[in-house]
Amino acid sequence: MQFMVIEHFKDVAAIYQRFAERGRMLPEGLSFVSSWIDQDLQRCFQVMETDDPNLFAEWTACWNDLADFEIIPVFNSQEAAARVASAVHRSD
Repeated sequence: MQFMVIEHFKDVAAIYQRFAERGRMLPEGLSFVSSWIDQDLQRCFQVMETDDPNLFAEWTACWNDLADFEIIPVFNSQEAAARVASAVHRSD
């Protein structure tokens, strides 16, 4: 399962310092895919994967003093199109 994680930074300099010292600190079973930072250095948008969404609690506990988190289950555009097509066919 994929998730869009939006981190709202409280202290961007401290986040990058901790990351340099300790890495992402991901628990086993939670995988990082990719990330983007907004141009104001206020938010990070990450795609992550896991079969166990409960692992996010362990990971965010390592960072919640420096960021607030939104964690949203997502799927790709092809899957969205398939779901919409399936729903349309059911309603016919």
